Amino acid sequence: MSERYPRIRIRAQAGALLVREGLSFTFYMRHPHDVVAEGVRRSLEAFLRAIGPHALGRYADEEGEYQNLDAAGWERIHGELRRTQWGIIRLYDATPGELRYRFEYHGRQLVDLLGENDPNEVAMLSCWLPSEFLEEHGPNRVRELALELAAPLPFCSGYAGLSFNGELDLMGVTREVVKQCFRYPGMDLCEPRWKLGTRIQGAQWMTFLGQPVLGELGGPAGLRARLREPGTTVQELEGERAVITLGPWPEAGDTAQGRQLPAYRELARLLEPWLYQAGMVDPEFPPEQKLRWERRFLD
Repeated sequence: MSERYPRIRIRAQAGALLVREGLSFTFYMRHPHDVVAEGVRRSLEAFLRAIGPHALGRYADEEGEYQNLDAAGWERIHGELRRTQWGIIRLYDATPGELRYRFEYHGRQLVDLLGENDPNEVAMLSCWLPSEFLEEHGPNRVRELALELAAPLPFCSGYAGLSFNGELDLMGVTREVVKQCFRYPGMDLCEPRWKLGTRIQGAQWMTFLGQPVLGELGGPAGLRARLREPGTTVQELEGERAVITLGPWPEAGDTAQGRQLPAYRELARLLEPWLYQAGMVDPEFPPEQKLRWERRFLD
């Protein structure tokens, strides 16, 4: 295991794996489903090329039940993308319980069931890789994949980096993750944020910025002028977008060892005026602790 991140294995009493260290990629878009569906299809194809055609083997149907991702299953997935008003895709490992690969997309409706339009509602695309992918293929391939996933998406923001990958919505799991997340601030919790709008989730190894925040920061040139930590790069992307990469490898940090991730802290300070604070009530992650987590690179 790399010294850049810990080995995390949180298991249930019966032995089932609940959380493990890995990589995650997440992109947020304010456009409705029918606008982003083709881009999502292209991102899914890029993900499948990277992991191989058999890494994903199950999907969740409308009732949340797992089904085999066979030919009929793939037809159903592509049918979700062809829908004009709404689309949800949840794809999982071929082998249950490994928590290695995942691909999820939740589309944004033009209006909700009450006929209302929430300007802060976003569409989300998220996927996982195991840490073994990073070890086998190296960080450059992970970075290339993040750029391939991002290219067809009209994102407002996006992120790629180390994360706690697992079933955080199961009772007791978040409590166990909270015991470790403050020690490893470079690892994301992979929490969906449906009301993010154009605000920013925080600083990660790769932080993708679109409009309007990128423009308000002075574009790529403005970012380069204000980000001075060694190893930080700013790459301009098509469509008035950019990606900030904090060093050649993703880093978990380790507050117990004094590894405070100064590049992450510098970027977080720059993004602070646009920081999103969830304000969600979770008995396993009390509000004061949640605020500390969201501001872990700031306070």
